[in-house]
Formats: sequence, C-alpha cells, structure tokens
Amino acid sequence: MHRAVVACERCPRLRAYCRRVAREKKREFRDWTYWGKPVPGFGDPRARLLIVGLAPAAHGANRTGRMFTGDSSGSWLYEALHRFGFANQARALAREDGLALSDCYVTAAARCAPPGNKPAPTELANCRPYLEAELRLLPRAQVVLTLGRIAHDAWLRAAGWWSRLAPAARPPFRHGALTRLPDGTILIASYHPSRQNTNTGRLTRGMWYGIFRRVRRELGGRR
Repeated sequence: MHRAVVACERCPRLRAYCRRVAREKKREFRDWTYWGKPVPGFGDPRARLLIVGLAPAAHGANRTGRMFTGDSSGSWLYEALHRFGFANQARALAREDGLALSDCYVTAAARCAPPGNKPAPTELANCRPYLEAELRLLPRAQVVLTLGRIAHDAWLRAAGWWSRLAPAARPPFRHGALTRLPDGTILIASYHPSRQNTNTGRLTRGMWYGIFRRVRRELGGRR
C-alpha cells in the first residue's frame, strides 16, 4: 500500500506542485534533496490510536518524505506523542532520525502537498482509497484523532459513517468533541496544530495536551 501511495499520479495539479516545490526548494533547505512524491502514512501497524491530518506540508513532509516531519506542526505533534508515551523521541526532522511510534499511526486526508494547504474535493476523493486501505490494515484502532475539519470529514467518509449517518447525526467537528460511534470507535476532534492556529492562540499547549490526556484516558493508560 505504501508503494502504491508513493507511485500515485491521480492528481496532476498536486503532482506538478510537489515537483516544482522540490525543484525550487526553500532557501533554508537548499542542500536537501526533497522527497517530492506522495507521502505514505507512518507508525505502528498494531496501533490503537489513529491520527488523521490534512496533507503534507510543502517544505515539511514533501521535503522529508514522512508525515508531519520537518515542520512546526510536526514539532507540536511528535512532542505531544512523546510526552504521552506514543513516540520514543520528541523531535521529527528526517526519515532517518530514529523516530518510532508505539500504539499510534499517523496519516492524512491527502498525500500530496496542496497549494495553499487546500486540496480540491476531487483530489480528496482520489486519495480516499488509500485512507480506506489503511483503515482495513489497522484493525486494532480504537481511538481516531482528527486534526482539522477536512481530516475529520475525510475519515468519516473513508470509514463509511458519512453515508451511514444522517447529516444531523454525523459527529460534529469541534475542538475537543468526542463521539462514541456504534461500532465502538471513539472519534476525537482537534484543531490542527498549524502555525495559523498555534501562533494566534486558537490552539494553545494546554488545549493540545488536553486532547492527548483524553486519548490516554480512552485507551485505558499505556499499553
């Protein structure tokens, strides 16, 4: 499945953008060889916690080739995962940095960096089969943490709840909202740890840690 993601060419706009970013680079990363390809998910195949983000960042995962690696959002995410016992280290800088996840798997609604961080609906639909495949390959997942509304809706669609539930019954996206779905899955929504949210105070460290304390509570402590 990872090989299929990396080889994907379903969205010409996104592929052209990722290749251009990888070619032109950012000044501070001019010595890097950018990944520039779709980015597969990352983590423990026996995970009970699934985290769904929006998409790779142009100079983050599109550069490093690993989800939430090499940007400020990843700094927030992996620091929290380390603090709460899901990661062996707090930093995520490159694919070869030794980071390993335990009981946690990280993926995204879109696998290519989109211009302006805004994938088109058709591009999200093109990527959905990969998320659906990951859900089938992660049978132990009990808690799903969605980072942002796009990720939230993408997971609901991939998991089948979007079509099975009436619009009024669909789990709402609201920071800290927790929904227990009929099959026992626990869905928790959070603001995305993007600069737009963290630099403005919309998402604070206290709010962020509160999400992971709730995750730990729902999983019954450490495995």
